[in-house]
Amino acid sequence: MTAQEMTISKLLQLPEPLLQEVSDFIDFLLTKRDAARWQLWTNFTEGMDIAEADFPDYLPQLQDYEERLARGEVQW
Repeated sequence: MTAQEMTISKLLQLPEPLLQEVSDFIDFLLTKRDAARWQLWTNFTEGMDIAEADFPDYLPQLQDYEERLARGEVQW
């Protein structure tokens, strides 16, 4: 039995939610092998990291702003 046949046999035994995860992983592997698509992916994920870098500070800053607004220190 070839690796492909063994893999297909295993796939046939998986429930639907796990099949979706396997499909997503296969898409990831195919993207990784395509240099142009992989570069786009890494640029996208780096952008996400940068965008989320300040997010942990968002709630405390928002709460501080709301408190200052309530005290009349800033105007909206």
